[in-house]
Amino acid sequence: MKKPVVIIGMGEMGGVFARGLLKRGHPVYPVTRNMDMARAAEAVPDPELVLVAVGENDLYGVMEDLPEVWRSRLGFLQNELLPRDWLAHGFEHPTVVAVWFEKKKGQDTRVLIPSPIYGPAAPLLAEALEILDLPAQVLKSALQLEFELVRKNLYILTTNIVGMELASGADVTTLWNEHNALAREVADEILAIQAYLTGREQDPEKLIAGMVAGIEGDPTHKCMGRSAPARLERALHFANQAHIKVPRLRAIHARHGRPRG
Repeated sequence: MKKPVVIIGMGEMGGVFARGLLKRGHPVYPVTRNMDMARAAEAVPDPELVLVAVGENDLYGVMEDLPEVWRSRLGFLQNELLPRDWLAHGFEHPTVVAVWFEKKKGQDTRVLIPSPIYGPAAPLLAEALEILDLPAQVLKSALQLEFELVRKNLYILTTNIVGMELASGADVTTLWNEHNALAREVADEILAIQAYLTGREQDPEKLIAGMVAGIEGDPTHKCMGRSAPARLERALHFANQAHIKVPRLRAIHARHGRPRG
């Protein structure tokens, strides 16, 4: 029998990976919100992978509480993730997926483009996705991973934040075709923040082209989800921290952001 895979967080995304891994013959050990991770690690001390599939808001808490025996075999799939996030918690070589498919309750999985994966368990996760007809791409270097994470962040932040300015239910094609100047302004400010967070400037036109590929992969994808105001808040927090001028983001926040005080 193949070694088990632990999945922390069994929401929609965790469920997708669980199905793929089970089809590949790996027993899956789920860890839910109410379970004790230390006791779970005693039950499964030598898994093939520990995939952290919780939401972005719960990620840091999980990383802080992770049992020592699991720390060398981690996988992450959260949005707005960058190397600084796992390095700050002492994780050197995790497996990371930039997920480019959407799975919502009661709906089929919708693929935008292939999901890039890098790290020790990248082939395992790529096979788990591909058996579900979800395309994946195994990357060759950490630099490629960083580019792909910035690309995904650019897509999410730009579409979400610009979506706050558009009519309710606007899709990404409307955003890019009819509000291109606004989208480019927001994208440029997001890229400045991403350069600060990674400590490296990357080719902006290549990243913009990567974002457009995501837009074209699902032209009717809605721009703004419930997380948009929080994403804007985080972007402004980092801009303030780095003393980056982001006039367009500040203007959008003044009209649509959470009230302060």
